[in-house]
Amino acid sequence: MTAMNTKKLKIAILYDVWEDEVATAEVVEEKPLTRARKTKGKTRKEKEDREEIFEALEKLDHHPFYQVLDGSTKCLRSLEDCGADLVFNLTESFAGDDTKEMNIAAYMDLLQLPYTGAGPHAHFLAQDKGTAKKMFAFHGIRTPYFATSYRGKIDHAHDIAFPLIVKPIWEDGSIGINADAVVHSIKELMERIEYIQDEFDSPALIEEYIEGREIYAAILGSYENTETLPLVELDLSRLPKGTPKIASYDVKFEKDTQAHKLTKSNLAENLDEDTIERLTDTALGAYRAVKLRDYGRIDMRLSEKGEVYVIEANPNPWLSSKHEFAMAGKASGRSYTQLIGEIIELAMARYDMKSRAEATLA
Repeated sequence: MTAMNTKKLKIAILYDVWEDEVATAEVVEEKPLTRARKTKGKTRKEKEDREEIFEALEKLDHHPFYQVLDGSTKCLRSLEDCGADLVFNLTESFAGDDTKEMNIAAYMDLLQLPYTGAGPHAHFLAQDKGTAKKMFAFHGIRTPYFATSYRGKIDHAHDIAFPLIVKPIWEDGSIGINADAVVHSIKELMERIEYIQDEFDSPALIEEYIEGREIYAAILGSYENTETLPLVELDLSRLPKGTPKIASYDVKFEKDTQAHKLTKSNLAENLDEDTIERLTDTALGAYRAVKLRDYGRIDMRLSEKGEVYVIEANPNPWLSSKHEFAMAGKASGRSYTQLIGEIIELAMARYDMKSRAEATLA
């Protein structure tokens, strides 16, 4: 998509630590610290995505180093003084607070420090699932009807119908989503809303449950210059009878569970050209609606009637070589190293364009 830049960059791989790890966090050059939540269920032999990115950047002859955000003002000063030409932004929270993810991008904007991936506006629009769904609807993108509720107050409500799926409005990574998230009665709905509010102190997103195939679209690029990679499907068909066909937390991260063992992501098959085109067009529309850039993933449901619903948009999705985004990249003919290199090129091209624009105005 972009012409490869021969300039070799000093690149900070930025990631966050939290909870019990905060006390021991420090900036390191060789071995990164680990983060608890997204690595749950990993074996020790598996590499973190940041380690794979580090190796890919070395293969591209860049000069990577790790930069840690531990939730302190000291780490913010360290980021300001890190001397990076570019930050590869892998953060998901600040001091364990997911709602501060957008603030990290905004802070780097204030520092005029170039970084990969979504800006603060995109993080806000995508992370607040209710706001994202309103953006989709405004742009004519089909998304399940929904309502939002917090402590007895209704922020928004369609005329929704059972079955429903109830989840925290802010959390990502399927946090707060398990088999009980799909409800079929008023009693179950009230109990689930109470659970979401008590467990996460979060408004509940109450969304019509769409039965169908779980399709992921990985997208590279920014603005109009975007490319959708081959579609990937999370196959939920082997889940036990009576178990909701949803990408729950145990499906994604709990490797010892039956749900995880019975599900697998593969390239989407048995889709005709018209359906592929509708999925691709819908994903691109959602990507642009919430202002994603460089790379992102759109999660969709393909109903039994062939209707495409956007479930959510994911800025800066997980880049592990064994997971969906890299899987789509490989299917497009890109090696993992090429994929990481292209993300770097997309980010640098954006800042080069901004610098030229500023020079023209000066």
